[in-house]
Amino acid sequence: MSDRALPTRRAQHRPSPGMLASLALLPLLFVVPLLIGDDFVFHVFITICLYGALATAWNIVGGFAGQLSLGHAIFYGIGAYTAGLLVPLGISPWLGMLGGAALSAMVGVAIGLPCFRLRGPFFALATIAFLQVIRLLALHFTGLTGGAVGLMVPLQTGWEWMIFFERWPSLLIAFGLLALTLGVTAWLRHARFGYYLVATCEREPAAAAAGVDTLRVRLQAVALSAALTSMVGTFHGMYLTFIEPEAMFSLAFSVQIAMFALIGGIGTVMGPLIGTLLVVPLTELARGWLGASALGLHGFVYGTVLVLIVLFVPDGLVGLFRRAPAAGGAEERGETAGSAAPASVPAAPREAGRRRIGEPILVAEHLHKHFGGLAVTQDVSLTLRQGEVLGIIGPNGAGKTTLFNQLSGFLAPASGTVRVRVEGEGFIRPATPHAFARAGVGRTFQIVQPFAAMTVLENIMIGAFHNHPGRAAAREKALETAHAMGLWAQQDMEARSLTIGGLKRLEIARVMAMEPRILLLDEVMAGLNQTDVQRAIRLVEAIRDSGVSVIAIEHVMQAIMALSDRVVVLNSGRVIAEGRPQEVVRDPVVIEAYLGEDFVHAHSA
Repeated sequence: MSDRALPTRRAQHRPSPGMLASLALLPLLFVVPLLIGDDFVFHVFITICLYGALATAWNIVGGFAGQLSLGHAIFYGIGAYTAGLLVPLGISPWLGMLGGAALSAMVGVAIGLPCFRLRGPFFALATIAFLQVIRLLALHFTGLTGGAVGLMVPLQTGWEWMIFFERWPSLLIAFGLLALTLGVTAWLRHARFGYYLVATCEREPAAAAAGVDTLRVRLQAVALSAALTSMVGTFHGMYLTFIEPEAMFSLAFSVQIAMFALIGGIGTVMGPLIGTLLVVPLTELARGWLGASALGLHGFVYGTVLVLIVLFVPDGLVGLFRRAPAAGGAEERGETAGSAAPASVPAAPREAGRRRIGEPILVAEHLHKHFGGLAVTQDVSLTLRQGEVLGIIGPNGAGKTTLFNQLSGFLAPASGTVRVRVEGEGFIRPATPHAFARAGVGRTFQIVQPFAAMTVLENIMIGAFHNHPGRAAAREKALETAHAMGLWAQQDMEARSLTIGGLKRLEIARVMAMEPRILLLDEVMAGLNQTDVQRAIRLVEAIRDSGVSVIAIEHVMQAIMALSDRVVVLNSGRVIAEGRPQEVVRDPVVIEAYLGEDFVHAHSA
């Protein structure tokens, strides 16, 4: 769509004031200790950089991917031990750092494959279990790891060995690792991969329907996080010059780095570092001032700060720095905050501009699905043709949504097949939601599933990324779609702020940004007032007239009669009628399914 077809575009994403302030203060982590020149101050700032880097790396999994990993010390220990074992062989820890990162990434994927199938606290418990197993193995293989005695790192000084008599080179390396992790996290947050991670964290089914291979992106996230954690572990092992299992594979250490991110604000770029900047100086100063009498005081400090954050700033310290209104808001676009841009495709008479109904594009044959002894779909077959709107109706509990889940890969039928025609390939049989998305099938959900913490525009971008991998191209497509769906004025709002009608339009917009050839609509008009129903009908007509084939589950008979070329009626998991809408609604079998046998007999007497 040309620039003249859209209102003025808002300015590109700008960092929040909090992030800008954090970036401006970042060089001080290196400059301040150089100016003071005290060894203890050097040590404190080295510790801040190391823990900040570890918390930032953890945040990729614990924040963006939303998986509470309490076993991240596994990768930290692998990095330290890999370099520690190679140094006596004359191999520089710089090479050991790369080797440890690769090994940690592979271990992370191996652990993630079973653990990512778990949800909630079970995932966290599984990561703790893996950590304890690896710790016990490290204690057992004394010939390799030194067991409980540990390993002393040979004191070979110089840049090649990461060991120095002066403190500033160690600070420079620690600062470099922090900058690396922050840079990777900042890139990730604004790349397609980062959007996919956040979407998977918030609404995994909706992300899968948008073409995201949710397991794959989580495995990529844990591999990246593990590699960065391992690199920090390598340097920290060289800095300490002593490596032993109880410290390297410590549960308390894993909880500690997760806590820094939680205090600062998980799922943000600068949050983990901000949390580290608050807590580490407090604990290190207490240790320095009180000495042995402060043994265990760090736990008290962590707990106190965490309780205060949870009570007063539940979003973390970054919650104190709310974004200022985005530049180029509604006023700059010449719109009022509550206005909605009209759909770019005007409503048309039912037959005007229609493409002819073509060849079959989706075929479902003899679908059976049982849950225990309950048969939900029984020998269901249907065909959708190019350019057609196929309505699916039936009383509650008829199996409509279960059928939709089979037509989009969310449920595998016990028997039967679903085939989708793909240009250049003929009919294929996708098996997973993201495979159906690649085949051109997009769907909405009976209960809307927005990515609530994202803006309206970011929600639509999740769909746009399917065919537009670059952020700029995806944003352009999302803007175009937002305008077409009447969501232009709300593009900067968080999705959770929309009305139910707005949320349903947003879900359709996210799917349409994928540029599907087949659209599955699951009760998109349920709960809408009469004005919104009419608007939704015009919207579906415009989508249909653009060449997209539609299957719609709907209880609003006004919509079914207005939109459908054919209607399939389900009852108790079986197809009981099929044909033109006007014919189907007069079928006695259909009337009986909706109103009961007594009603039919009373009116036929």
